[in-house]
Amino acid sequence: MEDAIKLKQKFETILPLLNEKQSRAYLSSEALYIGRGGIKQVVDASGFSKPTIIKGIKELERKAIEYTDERIRAKGAGRKSIKEKNPELLKDLDALISPLTRGDPMSPLRWVCKSLRNIEACLKEKGHTISHRVIGNILIESGYSLQSNRKVDEGKQHEDRDAQFNYINERTKSYQETTQPVISVDCKKKELIGNYKNNGKEWEPQGEPTEVKVYDFEDKELGKAAPYGVYDIHRNEGWVSVGISSDTAQFAVNSIRTWWYQMGKEVYPNAEKLLITADGGGSNGSRNRLWKSELQVFSNETNLEIEVCHLPPGTSKWNKIEHRLFSYISMNWRGKPLLNLQTVISLIESTKTQKGLIIKADKDENEYKTGIKITDEEFNKINIEKNIFHGEWNYSIKPLK
Repeated sequence: MEDAIKLKQKFETILPLLNEKQSRAYLSSEALYIGRGGIKQVVDASGFSKPTIIKGIKELERKAIEYTDERIRAKGAGRKSIKEKNPELLKDLDALISPLTRGDPMSPLRWVCKSLRNIEACLKEKGHTISHRVIGNILIESGYSLQSNRKVDEGKQHEDRDAQFNYINERTKSYQETTQPVISVDCKKKELIGNYKNNGKEWEPQGEPTEVKVYDFEDKELGKAAPYGVYDIHRNEGWVSVGISSDTAQFAVNSIRTWWYQMGKEVYPNAEKLLITADGGGSNGSRNRLWKSELQVFSNETNLEIEVCHLPPGTSKWNKIEHRLFSYISMNWRGKPLLNLQTVISLIESTKTQKGLIIKADKDENEYKTGIKITDEEFNKINIEKNIFHGEWNYSIKPLK
C-alpha cells in the first residue's frame, strides 16, 4: 500500500510536466521496469487506462514515439549506450541464442531455459556487466521475440500420402452425388471425470476462479470418459457416444451403429452404402481385425455396404472430425470441470458453430473387453473386398447373404 501511494505521488509530480506522448512513454517504461504486475500498478496510480499503457509499451518496442526537437543536451552528448561501449556484447549475445547454435552441445544455453537471467549469467561469465532488463531491450531491438514451438513436422510421410487424400476426396464426392452417407470417425482423448482442471479460460467475476483439485489423480468411482465421435460430412452433424469402458473396436462400431439408428437412418432412408473415413490406428485401425469383424456384423444388420478409407500414416489430424467436431467441443467446454457424465454430454450437445453444426450425444454404458482376438477362420468369413489401390487402406465390407 505504501509503495502504491509513493508511486501515485511520483506520477502527480512528473506527469504535469509532460505532453500526452511523453506521459504515455514514461508510464509505459515504469510498467516495464516494475515487471510482473507493473501495468496494473501504473494504471491504478496514474489513472491512465490499461489500453493506453499497453499501446505505450508497443510504441517503445517499435521505437515509434515522436519526441519533440527540444534538447537539454547537445547532439551526441550524454552517456554512450552499452552496445557502443562494448561492441563484443552483441556478438556474444547473438552467439548464445542464435538458432544456428541450438544443436551445438558446447553452447552454454543448450541445456537450460533461455531466460533473461540465464543469458545474463552466461554473459557475465564472458566478462560483460549487464542486467537482464537491458538484455531484454537489446533482444527486442535486434529482432528477437518470445516464440513457442510450432507443430509442422508430421514425421516421415508415405510416398502415396497425397494420392490417398485425392482418392478419399474422389470417393467422398461420388457418394455425395448419389446422396449416400459419408462419415468421419475417431475417438477423442479420454477425459477425467470429476472436479479437475480443464484447460482454457472462462469469464468469471474477478477474483473468483472456479476451484478444482490440485492433483489429477483419477477418481476410481467416476473414472474417465471416452468420447467416440461420428461426423456426417455432408450434413455438418455429429454424434458422440460417451463411453465409460475401453476404447475398443466393438465400442467404435457400436458408436457408428448408434449414430445410424439415432440420426443416419432417418436422413438417409434410401441409403445402400456407407463410406467411413478413419485414422489408420487405434480402435478403428486398418490392421485391426476386430474392427473389420464388427463392421461385418453391422453390415449384416443394416444391409449396408460399408466402404472404409483410412488416412495415410501420420496424418490423423487431417481427419475431418478433428477440426469440424472435436475442436469445437474442446472450445465449448474450456475452463469447465467435467464433473460427471451428464456434464460431458450436456456440454457436447450444446456445442454450436456459425455454420450450423448440430451434435447429439449419449452415454454408452456397455463394458467392452480388451484383447479379443479374431482367428484366421473367423477373419476369412468376412465378406471383404480390397481396392486395387492400397487395399490395406481402402476396402469394402458387404452383407453376407
